[in-house]
Amino acid sequence: MRKLINVFFVAAGLLLTANVANAQQKLGHLNSDEIYASMPEAKNAQTTLETLAKTKQAEIDKMIAEYQTKAAAAEAKQKTLSEANKDVVIKELQAAQTDLQDLEKRIGEARTKANTDVTAKQGELFPPINQKLASAMGAVAKEKGLAYVFDISVAQGFNNLVYFDGGEDITAAVKAKLGISNTPATKPAATPVKKN
Repeated sequence: MRKLINVFFVAAGLLLTANVANAQQKLGHLNSDEIYASMPEAKNAQTTLETLAKTKQAEIDKMIAEYQTKAAAAEAKQKTLSEANKDVVIKELQAAQTDLQDLEKRIGEARTKANTDVTAKQGELFPPINQKLASAMGAVAKEKGLAYVFDISVAQGFNNLVYFDGGEDITAAVKAKLGISNTPATKPAATPVKKN
């Protein structure tokens, strides 16, 4: 019996130790949307991408305008078709149709290349920013002794936080680590959180 009581106390002690260890794990959360909106590097990268996309779209728009002009000219030429000039006008219309098809193909290729260029530029600009943010988040989490940090941003779809009852918001500390002002760039949306 005495052995059974000793085993019971040892087991109870282990459970208590495990519960105390679990209770000491600290949780934190941040809003990466707010941090990204405040990071100068992210703002510059977004501006660069928007400028590139606008430049590519302007080139495509110019080609579309050329297509529309040539299509209108072909339509006007078709209206001049008569029995007297039938052979000449038909040859001109066929040449115009070939030219329009070629231009349409070039517009499609330009759109594909523009998408590829913008995606490549995005792949070039954002990984260093993401790494810098990840390093800052890790550093702040270690400084604060946090075991877990959850991202509650809208861009993450609130999928990284299932239950939240308190915790420590380290958004401001990560922004400070990055040398960014702690005033919010935009007011973050309220986080719908399920409490059990």
